[in-house]
Amino acid sequence: MLFRQLEYFVAVARERHFARAAEACFVSQPALSTAIAKLERELNVMLINRGHNFEGLTPEGERLVVWAKRILAEHDTFKTEVAAMRSGITGTLRLGTEPTVSTVTGLPVAAFCATHPLARVKVCAGLSAAELRRRLRDFELDAAIAHFAPDEREGLEVMPLYRERYVLIVSGEQLVPGGDPIGWAEAAQLPLALLTPDLKFRQLIDAAFARTGLAPTPQVEADSLATLYALVATGSWVGVVPQTWLRTMPMTAGMRALPLVDPEAGAGLGSGAGSGAAPGLEPEPAGREEISLAINAGRPGSVLARAFLRAAVGLALDERLGAQGRDLARARQAA
Repeated sequence: MLFRQLEYFVAVARERHFARAAEACFVSQPALSTAIAKLERELNVMLINRGHNFEGLTPEGERLVVWAKRILAEHDTFKTEVAAMRSGITGTLRLGTEPTVSTVTGLPVAAFCATHPLARVKVCAGLSAAELRRRLRDFELDAAIAHFAPDEREGLEVMPLYRERYVLIVSGEQLVPGGDPIGWAEAAQLPLALLTPDLKFRQLIDAAFARTGLAPTPQVEADSLATLYALVATGSWVGVVPQTWLRTMPMTAGMRALPLVDPEAGAGLGSGAGSGAAPGLEPEPAGREEISLAINAGRPGSVLARAFLRAAVGLALDERLGAQGRDLARARQAA
């Protein structure tokens, strides 16, 4: 059995088409088919149901593809580790993020690249939470930054990075006069423009509203934060965005960001003792959601993934981003 045979077999399982798999592997289709047929003879099992076209994997093939992905991942890890011993960490880190946490990604990527200048990073920022988890488990990503609920962590090693804070963005004074913090229950009564329900961040927003006993009914929904900003800038709607987006998407003329707070719901969610709130400032926003870095839990695991994990955890992002939020609050009070 050769690694090349396993690579071809995994490609066919992924593409579900012999010609596309051959193209992905940069070989001719006859060469790919011959290699897989030889693998079947060596194992003395049929791996693929064949007709005029690919018709799926046999039960034995479904089992082998799991092992093949693991074997190939371990093989890549071994090559990377040998190269790292010789000249430092090289290779390409495949990093996935949810769209709404992508603005923070640059911080750990910069720290990783500064420590490992020979390494490269490929960031996929448009993946859903479910797709991130699937690609991590199938060794198609080395690491991912997202919100991982406790029941979504099977097969993953998850390390908390920071807790996201929410803000209400408004334009002008007609919808929300003044600059005081606003409660979730009050925000639910305003004309809302929110992200679409398929996005993880929208689901977290809905959960935060639900803790007040209300459900938001947005008039407009968008699948990107950039579009959401443009909608709010018209002055017709307000929106809810992660505070971290204010770092890279500053308010346009006339727009403001107001902390979303709920003192009653926030007792165990960031307000009060131990929350890190500065004296004299408003309570921390309720419903702060934990954003984490996840890698495949298999051992020894990807050298690149573990190096990136060390770089990200060493940044103490929660403290750093929390301080930036308090600076924004002070600036608002002084204005």
